[in-house]
Amino acid sequence: MREPWVVGVSGASGTPYAAAVVRGLLDAGEPVDLIVSRAARLTILDETGRPFRDAHWADDLAGWLGRDLADADVRHWPAGDLAAGPSSGSYRVRGMAVVPASTAACAGIAIGLSKDLLQRAAEVNLKERRPLVVVPRETPVTRSHLEHLIALHDAGAVVLPASPGFYGAGASASAQQLVDFVAGKVLDALGVPHTLFRRWSGQLAADRS
Repeated sequence: MREPWVVGVSGASGTPYAAAVVRGLLDAGEPVDLIVSRAARLTILDETGRPFRDAHWADDLAGWLGRDLADADVRHWPAGDLAAGPSSGSYRVRGMAVVPASTAACAGIAIGLSKDLLQRAAEVNLKERRPLVVVPRETPVTRSHLEHLIALHDAGAVVLPASPGFYGAGASASAQQLVDFVAGKVLDALGVPHTLFRRWSGQLAADRS
C-alpha cells in the first residue's frame, strides 16, 4: 500500500526549502503528496518567476524542481479540496512536513482551525500521532508566534526553524548549500536518508570542500 510523505507549502518566504525537501524525498525513492497553499503560489511566483497551477501542476512542479518527474511517485492535492485524501486519518501517510510554515499556518494548525487542506492535513497527522515537522521562517517573532510554536511542540510536532548551520561548507557557503542544510535537517527529523550536507565529525573543517 502506498504511504506517502505529505509536504505542505505555505505562503512564507522560503519556497526553495520546500523544493529541496521534495527533491530529497524523491531522491530517496519516497512517494510524495504535495499541498501548495494559495498564498504559497504567489510566493513561488515571486521567488522563482514560475507559476503553480492546479490544472498544470505536473509541468509546473517539474519546472520548479528543475527535474523530469516522469518516474516520480508524486501526487498533488489542491489546497481548497477539503475532501482530499490527506484530510482523513484513514488515508495512510507516513507523516508530513510544512515547509516553509508561515505564522498564519502555524497558528491555524496549533488551534485546529483547518481553514484549508494544508492545515487540516497537519492536524490529522497530529491527532493520528504521525510525524509532523513544522519549519517556521519568520524573524523577529512575537509572543503569539512563540505560543503557537510551543503549542505545536506540546502536541507532538517537531518545530524546526529555517536556521542553517555553516559547519558543512563554511562561511563561504552558497545559498543552495544553506537551503540544503535545512532540508537535510527536515529529512533527518522524518527519518529519511540523504546526503544533503556534511555531518559534523568532531574535527574542525574536516572534509570541507
